[in-house]
Amino acid sequence: MAVKSRSKKSEPLPTRLRKTKFQADLAPADDRMVRALKDELQLNSNSDFLCDALALFRWAVSERKLGHRIVSETLEGERKILVLPRLERVAPEHSLPHVEIHWTSRELESLAQLASAPNANPPTEALIRAMRR
Repeated sequence: MAVKSRSKKSEPLPTRLRKTKFQADLAPADDRMVRALKDELQLNSNSDFLCDALALFRWAVSERKLGHRIVSETLEGERKILVLPRLERVAPEHSLPHVEIHWTSRELESLAQLASAPNANPPTEALIRAMRR
């Protein structure tokens, strides 16, 4: 004769994975940019846009973690390296592209005199553009 136990051991119900809601407050210019990109990429929803953006960003993070640079190359072979400060945080041991200048003592003295002169000219637009590169 079998005896059934009346106590019910509650087994956890399988949890359903729910989609997470995401809301962002964008500046008007950023909102226009998102809408334009969605149109250009023929994306119908913000979710599709965000999923694609996340995939691209996840790839970029993994590449920087490996020490790889992210490069855009024209058909003529001209290359531009993407430098995004937030992205560089994941690869702190890898240095950013830079140029090292070896100054002589005479050149440094001359530079100091020019920079400290009372009538020193402000930097030109060309110099400012070059420094931003």
